[in-house]
Amino acid sequence: MIQHVALETAPGDGPAAVAFWGLLGFVEVEPPSTLRDRAAWVERAGTQIHLLWTDGPSVPPDGHVAVVVADYAATLDRLRAAGHPVEARTEHWGAARSFTRAPGGQRVELMASPPG
Repeated sequence: MIQHVALETAPGDGPAAVAFWGLLGFVEVEPPSTLRDRAAWVERAGTQIHLLWTDGPSVPPDGHVAVVVADYAATLDRLRAAGHPVEARTEHWGAARSFTRAPGGQRVELMASPPG
């Protein structure tokens, strides 16, 4: 199990980034007091996304985080309604998958189910 992924995010994108991850079922949790002024954390089922505030975030163009979502169609509908474009991709193992971008520019793969 991966416990967390840390994503660099501009401070101004913070609230929108927390809201974006909320659309994928993550809830905001308190980081340790020593990190509260420079990060926000969200969590779902024991996996966390750490949003690290930086004025010059480094965002790889193709690197991404993949998230299996509970209700694929409803999740895509929520993302689109919130203004996040979603691009359908080829099904590799018979399950729907798409890509979108978080407010900080990070690429996020949305999966109807995991491989195998």
